[in-house]
Parts: sequence; structure tokens; C-alpha cells
Amino acid sequence: MSAISPIAPLSVRREMMTDPTLGAGNFLQRALELNPNRNVPYAYSHSTDHRGAVVLRGHSLVDLAALRDRYAKWYWANGVRPGDPVGVLVAEGLEPLLHYFALTSLGAIPAMVNDAMPTNGAVRYLDHVGVVGVVSDDPTRLVAAYRANQRKPRFVVPTAEIRAYDPQPGELPEWFPYQHKDDEVVALIHSSGTTGTPKSTMLAHKQFWNGKQPRMVRFPAESYDKLMSLMPHTHAGGLSYFLTTTLLGVPTVVMGNWRREVVEPVMEAFQPTMIASFPRTYVELATGDLPVRGAAKVHSWFNTGDGAHYGHIRRLVTLGERPAGLIKPWLLPDEKAEQPALPGSQFIDGLGSSEMGMALFGQVTTPESARNDRCVGKPLEVVHRAAVLDEEGRELPDGTVGLLAVQTPSRTPGYWNDPVLTRSFELNGYWLTGDVAYRDSEGNFYHLDRTVDVMDTASGPVYSLPIEEVLLADCAELFWDCAVVGVPSADGAGQVPVATVRLQQDAGDPPLSELLEHANKALTEANLTPLAALLVARTDADYPTGVTGKSLKRELRTRLSTLLTDPARRSEYSD
Repeated sequence: MSAISPIAPLSVRREMMTDPTLGAGNFLQRALELNPNRNVPYAYSHSTDHRGAVVLRGHSLVDLAALRDRYAKWYWANGVRPGDPVGVLVAEGLEPLLHYFALTSLGAIPAMVNDAMPTNGAVRYLDHVGVVGVVSDDPTRLVAAYRANQRKPRFVVPTAEIRAYDPQPGELPEWFPYQHKDDEVVALIHSSGTTGTPKSTMLAHKQFWNGKQPRMVRFPAESYDKLMSLMPHTHAGGLSYFLTTTLLGVPTVVMGNWRREVVEPVMEAFQPTMIASFPRTYVELATGDLPVRGAAKVHSWFNTGDGAHYGHIRRLVTLGERPAGLIKPWLLPDEKAEQPALPGSQFIDGLGSSEMGMALFGQVTTPESARNDRCVGKPLEVVHRAAVLDEEGRELPDGTVGLLAVQTPSRTPGYWNDPVLTRSFELNGYWLTGDVAYRDSEGNFYHLDRTVDVMDTASGPVYSLPIEEVLLADCAELFWDCAVVGVPSADGAGQVPVATVRLQQDAGDPPLSELLEHANKALTEANLTPLAALLVARTDADYPTGVTGKSLKRELRTRLSTLLTDPARRSEYSD
């Protein structure tokens, strides 16, 4: 890596905070114009050589802009114009970001698709969006999935064709790069699909930048700081962190794979001080032997999307060290405090979603923190108001469980081609996050469940996340991951909770009755509803996950719907 730091000077970062033109559609261009270190590599891709060693390749702002321009020339030559939605279905890593830059520089709208999405699902999604074209690593497979009478995009081309394109100079419009209006859509990001068919969330130029301005001076950006981004970069979380580090110039390795066997060698080679991920990778990193060498310099772990579990967090924060004067990006300037170097790291758990535009709640855990299950902290300053509502949109008092809702300029303009769906998430001036929560008397919010995952039991609603929290924290010697869903009870009186667990490698093969007894003892001591049954996932197929690694509870509910009512299935959960 270069001895010269690519990090933008503080004066430049302050200018970015108040730049009226800056937004999600032009952040690469503005970083290129403002950062004097534009020629220093900051964005790293990774590969493995013939000996199995990790190879890191750095790209500067100038490098990325050159690739952007070349890709944009191909798109322009093939008729892509401002406002056109274009499907991007390529392997994770730096590549989808290059297509994002190229398309937004033309005023077109990249419809980013996670390449783990099943082909038929991807075709249905792209058809709903109405894309004019698709770039894909495997266009043959994609074209074959279209029905005979189904409208096909104008072009479906391999990624390699665009990478190999060698345009002549001067083949871009005079106005290039495009300058978006504040409310113009710059990208379409699909949801994880954990609760059903993926939704197409719109990101707008200013909306997706709103709330991130304070990061220009608060996000850790010392000369030694480096970020490892494990987010899928076709999703809002990965795009959000790459936007931040591109503007700051923080060295960032953009991962194309989130599995531990790939991540850990790159950690050891890159030596990050910060890691950003969805919970999926943290589950693996916290299981078994900890990644001590790779996390030796880590001071901060950033999590967004679903809240992470304390059972995993408490192991990760034992790694690394927190340097003196560490900037805490979730605090206001007068709340920052100098401290001597401390062993261990901090875990910033941010509850957010594509629809919220960013993590809007933040909870910090260090090795010294007291356990506080399901607390997601207080809303960030971009949130004008956060509340817990009843189904009529009335605010509920502290301590009462209801629908989590926010008022914030960072929220999505809505869902593409689906105003009815958009309105279903709007209530009394708030945006419904799709979560069930409550607030305590100190203004802290507690995330209990997704609304679709709440269990309707004979004694009232039961929430899956607190149960999972206890299983993973208090039964950690047995379970390294779990998913709890409600299934019809044997007597037909509502639902009951059933857990699908993944056993620790050294847990052996204890009887199901023993595992259930152990789990229910911990749940009873925590004053939570005991499990009606427990199943062990022996393979990945037994534990279905979506494209972002989240457990697919809707699929588990379907699989287990007759578990307790069909006597022939008793052997699945009983010795």
C-alpha cells in the first residue's frame, strides 16, 4: 500500500458536509474534484494467487473514474439515457459499484441485483422494474429463464463485454457527468426477501445522502484507519459505507464473499481497523476459534440491517484494541471523550434498512458494557422523530409494545412501480419500519421482532428475537446460530415457538430432549416463553437463508407448519 495517505484533509471533509450539490448520484465525482489525494489508491479488490496467497489490488479515485467513463461510453453507445432503469446482476465486489458509477453518471438508474438471487426470482424482479437492459455474468442462464411471451429487455449482455469495450474518445454527452436534482432516483435496491418477494426500494440523490453528512468529521479517518466492507455492495448497506469511505478517502477492501474461510485470510493480509457487515459474517467470526490475527488492529465493528445478537457481539469485542482519542461516529462533538488505549474493540449495532436510508438507531457495546438484550439505542440526529405506534397511528406510552415508526428525510421516496405498497408503510406522517418494538423511559428503543414474525399464541403475542437472544447467549456452549418461528400448536390453540438450531462443533450429538430441556431452562429463567419443540439443522439446507444471509423464517414456517399437528412427524423433534 502507498506510504501517502489517500484520506481527504479535514477542510475538504467539512466542505463536503455542506456541499449543496453532493449526493448519492455524484459522490465519486465530488470526491475526485475535492480530494487532493485523488491519485492514491484507496479502494482494494482481492484475489488469490497460484500459491493460495491473498493479493490486494488498489484503485485510486482517478482509476475508478476512468473505469466509470469507459463503462458509461458502452452504455451510452447502446442507447441508455437519463431515467432508464438498467439491471446489474454481477458478482459481488467492486464490479457492481463500477456499473453503479457508470449508470448514475448518465442519469440512468441501476437496478442492483444480488447475484445470489435465484434466476427465476431475478427475472421476475427485473420484469417488475421494467429494465431497458441487463448486464450479467451469465446472461445465457438469465435469458433462458424468460417465458416465451414475456417482454425481454432491449439488451442482456455479459459483464465481460463491457469490461473489454475499448471506446474512442469523445463518445459521451457534453453534459457528462449528469447532475441529479435532489429528488431524482439514483438506484433501485431490492430487499432481502426474508419476508416474501423482494421489494424494489428507490434511493434518491439527496435522500440517500441525508444523515451521512456528520460522518465526514465523525467517522474514524486517521492515517492508520482501514475498513473491510463485508456488505453486499448491491444493497444499500454496502453502498452507504462505500459512499462514506470514498468521500473520506479511507482505505477500503471491498469483499466479494462473506464466508469466513474467504474473509479471514483477507483480514490477516489487510489488517483493518474497522469492519462493516450484516450480522451473517459476525455469526461465523464469533463461532469457534476467534480470528485473533486478522482482528489484531480492529477498534470498531459496524453492523446494520437486523440487530446482531449479544452472544456473538460479546466474543468479538474481546478482539483488537481501541486507540486513544477514537472518534465515536454516533456521538455529537461535545460528547466525544479522550481515553487511553484499551484492550478490546467496540461494536456499533445499527438498526436500519434500505427504506430507512441508513442505520437510524445505534447501540454501542464494549467489553465493559452491561448486557442489555435487544436494545438498539436511541435514534440518530437525522431522525426528526421516532415513536412506537398502535395500528391506528397513535403513539403508545413508554414500555408498550407496538409498531416502530420514524420521521426522517433519509427515508426512501417509496417502492418502484408500487405506490400501493408505499402507502402501506406510511401511517400518520411516519414511515413504518416493519419492526415491533418498545421504548423505555430513557428514550432507548428495544427491537423485539419483524411484524411478520410475531407469534400469535393462546396467551398473546410472543416475540422471536428475545428468545433467540437467550439461546445464543445463555446456551452458547451448545448453539452457534438459531431461528425461532411460530407454528400451529398440537391442540389448535394458536401458535407455539419452535427453534431450529445449529450446534457448536464440540457440542457432540446430545439427545433432542436434552437440548430442549437446556434451552427451556434458560428461557424460563429469563421469563420468556419456552419452546414447544427444537430441531437441529444438520446441513445448510436445513437452515434456509436469503441472499444476504438472513434466516428465511417464512420458509421455516412453511416447512414446519404441520410439525406438531401431524403425528407422523413426531420423530423430527422427539427422541
